Amino acid sequence: MRFAAIGLDHRHIFHMVGGLLEAGAECAGFDPATSDERVLAGFRERFPDLTPLPADRLIDDPSIDLVVCAGIPSERAALAVRAMRAGKDVMVDKPGVTTFAQLAEVEAAVAQTGRIFSVCFSERFIVPATIVAGKLIADGAIGRVVQTIGLGPHRLNRAIRPAWFFDKRWFGGILTDIASHQIDQFLHFTGSTDAEIIASGTGRFGTYDLPEFEDFGEILLRSDRAGGYIRVDWFTADGLPTWGDGRLTILGTEGTIELRKYVDIAGREGTDHVFLVDKAGTRHIDASREPLTYFRNLVADIGARTQTAATQSHVFTVCRLALEAQDKAMPLPQKPGHGSADRFETTL
Repeated sequence: MRFAAIGLDHRHIFHMVGGLLEAGAECAGFDPATSDERVLAGFRERFPDLTPLPADRLIDDPSIDLVVCAGIPSERAALAVRAMRAGKDVMVDKPGVTTFAQLAEVEAAVAQTGRIFSVCFSERFIVPATIVAGKLIADGAIGRVVQTIGLGPHRLNRAIRPAWFFDKRWFGGILTDIASHQIDQFLHFTGSTDAEIIASGTGRFGTYDLPEFEDFGEILLRSDRAGGYIRVDWFTADGLPTWGDGRLTILGTEGTIELRKYVDIAGREGTDHVFLVDKAGTRHIDASREPLTYFRNLVADIGARTQTAATQSHVFTVCRLALEAQDKAMPLPQKPGHGSADRFETTL
């Protein structure tokens, strides 16, 4: 399977290309056009042997099976539609789309071409702990899953972000963007095919000077079999040794599973910590060596025209629910809390 990388605007392109190469795919080239030269420099450093080629040439190359894209979020859908109409499958970074109109265009292109449109939900697909959790649930370790609580904190790194990062017209909003990860996990771990957004909200509590940027968001959602709560934010403190303390708690009728994906604060070294509580007691599982499956499954799907990496309906449902949550989000109160107004003013 041969693929091309077009849209080097977000660092997620690193693990998207790296995962495909590890899965045995061949990279036919990459388009060096970017809105962030630091991303391009990092890409060249990680993949020095790959060939830069213009996007038109890559899309027109009939030997290329897949286009991968981590471009500016609002531009991903148009590229995906163009690539699918050129006979290629597509894998994009999240969010796959930023508007309902884009989602309709992508759905129509998939229906008309029969191509695959996959979104790389990296907080599940490249996290070994989620694979171990899935196996525990399948084995009945915690009984029937009735709720998930997904927390997606991120470090802002404001000084190194491109301008589009702070404009909702380009990135779609915090719930469209980050919360798509947690919606994906809710559907996956509860075995739900759809859900309803019960309530959602967004706010700005630390970025008052950025009117088109939201630094906090939350969602309450429910399916026909489980409920979920999601919180996402840009408040990871500099003292944390990684970009965010991503957590997922899965409540079952006979136990709980908690994932500490990227760090066990003041605890064990490394990533991918799984904590299981069941009728036998409590247990910590080091999931860091669990093999990832998404990329090799996607490579197999492209050849066999199957849907083992993620079903097309699941991908579209996640996209739709994220857009619905963003669309109906209530503005959260932004009045500074005790002592915070003075501290904020002194930092301007």
